[in-house]
Amino acid sequence: MFGNVLSRLVTETFSVQRYVRTVAVLQRVRAASVPVRSFSDVKDEVQQSFDTSLLEFLVCPLSKKPLRYDAKTNELINEELGIAYPIIDGIPNMIAQEARLIQKDTDKATSTTPTQG
Repeated sequence: MFGNVLSRLVTETFSVQRYVRTVAVLQRVRAASVPVRSFSDVKDEVQQSFDTSLLEFLVCPLSKKPLRYDAKTNELINEELGIAYPIIDGIPNMIAQEARLIQKDTDKATSTTPTQG
């Protein structure tokens, strides 16, 4: 009976010590880990700028022509097709379905249309 009690005491003491060590390690890991950003933090950040040296390599996926960077709208413009690819977080979105149609010079079109009178 004494052997039973002694072995149980040793086993439980070892289990408690192992548990305490594990908890201490987990607490240190949690304290050292980087906090997760929430979506509300993203609103306050400044947009990442686009690296214009990439214009050397980027071409329009539809026409295979070079693109022009417009810093005011933060888009890559294809003048020939009249489309603009958005730049999100410094990364150009070159998916054709995501491109925005831009209006071409409409002054020429209005001056050549006949007026009704």
